[in-house]
Amino acid sequence: MSSSLADMILGNRKRTCDLYSAETTSGALPPFLPTQKLKVAIKVNQEYNVPRASASAPPPSTQHEGEAPPATADDGGPLGAAAAAAAAGKSKKDATDTLNILNSLRREEEERELQQYRGSNGGSRAASGGALVAYKGSSTSGTRVTSTRNAAAVPPGAAAAAAAGIGTASSALALKRAPAKVPTPAWHAPWKLHSVVAGHLGWVRAIGFDPANEWFVTGSADRTIKVWDLAKCAAGAEGGLRLTLTGHISAVRALAVSNRHPYLFSAAEDKTVKCWDLEQNKVIRHYHGHLSGVYSLALHPTLDILVTGGRDSVARVWDMRTKMQVHVLGGHTNTVGAVATNSVDPQIITGSYDSTIKLWDIVAGKSMATLTNHKKAVRDLKVHPKELSFVSGAQDNLKKWQVRDGKFLKNLSGHNAVINSLAVNEDNVLVSCGDNGSLRFWDYQTGYCFQKLETIVQPGSLDCEAGIYASAFDMSGTRFLTCEADKSIKIWKEDAEATEETHPVDMEGWKQECLAHKRW
Repeated sequence: MSSSLADMILGNRKRTCDLYSAETTSGALPPFLPTQKLKVAIKVNQEYNVPRASASAPPPSTQHEGEAPPATADDGGPLGAAAAAAAAGKSKKDATDTLNILNSLRREEEERELQQYRGSNGGSRAASGGALVAYKGSSTSGTRVTSTRNAAAVPPGAAAAAAAGIGTASSALALKRAPAKVPTPAWHAPWKLHSVVAGHLGWVRAIGFDPANEWFVTGSADRTIKVWDLAKCAAGAEGGLRLTLTGHISAVRALAVSNRHPYLFSAAEDKTVKCWDLEQNKVIRHYHGHLSGVYSLALHPTLDILVTGGRDSVARVWDMRTKMQVHVLGGHTNTVGAVATNSVDPQIITGSYDSTIKLWDIVAGKSMATLTNHKKAVRDLKVHPKELSFVSGAQDNLKKWQVRDGKFLKNLSGHNAVINSLAVNEDNVLVSCGDNGSLRFWDYQTGYCFQKLETIVQPGSLDCEAGIYASAFDMSGTRFLTCEADKSIKIWKEDAEATEETHPVDMEGWKQECLAHKRW
């Protein structure tokens, strides 16, 4: 390898080091030792006016012991001139010595860097194992320039800079990713099917609970709303059906029971929202305004307003008493499939089939934030009953968010299905229900999936009818109900005999999942 080619390779490596360091450090480029030496040589040349070729000039004679001290330039006559000439010769000697030292250091450094460069590449592909490619282009000779991660094979430029005390770039090339922390999930008992309730003649699409936890209501594609006795249904006893309400002319898609009034609210695909008086068992108010089917409904926890969303891509805020439309929350470009309310700002959260989530200012009627992390349609939202966070479900992932500002907190991945429904209780048990009849039980705090189940269709139904459209925990959080495509309502309970010894947490699998590299 010729000297000119070595200089080109070294210059290319220096440029590579600069580019890589500029991306991984605060922006300051590491100093290059030959450049520093060149600056020193230029300063010496300018100060003493001695060219680089004069390094081979013979040095002047030195003073011997016993001789008289040289005269200074201040002395008069020929003696002063001789003293001035001697002083100039001494200055030239000092400059020559400095240049000789710099030249020898430069030659030694070039030879050492060239040897290290040849040794680090070794002329074979195997010698570059564990190497980090800092510059993917090739030099004039076609050789790829790499710098190793190992501490034993420090890059030549960085070693020279460290030896001279100027600075080092090896710290930038040796940056390592901090190890991820693995949270410890809380233990939850597994759930199992307890009883099955049948009575509807179509897909069961909606469910709601009495605040006193005595009964629950379901809405179906058979256009009816049925009121069930929770205790009798959970025990599997007869006489669980209390009442059937008729009035909608299309499938009932959403239900909500007021905790401050004896009212039941229902929304259906017939574009109507109805208010039922449960003391008289009849409709007392209609809320007209939607231009297409209404798919979601939610009541405000403290105010007498309700929020509905539907296929007209807007969420409408209604005054419960006057039936007046307070706000039309527009901005989504597809069906508003999920609505959630909160007692503090943002008081309304909407999820849409356009894969976005919006947080709304209820006073101004404007969007506070738009969350675009999902890639698939958002079909359900659930707010945690105790903490200020909520979870959204889509086919790509379950995502956990902060209510206050919509900050993304966590991904819950592993349920590969169209997520139709979510439910969460005060014990931090989150359940996601899929369109294919799959259920996943999660620890809400850590995102650990502690149980995977598949629903069982009732006899006489097709296997393709194993779909879950709605789900909810009862007010105690100990019973979980699912509304399914086989026209049944299934009640699930925790396994009372399960313990941490019989159903331990799979920490090894959880650790691998946490440390695995993911792309969302």
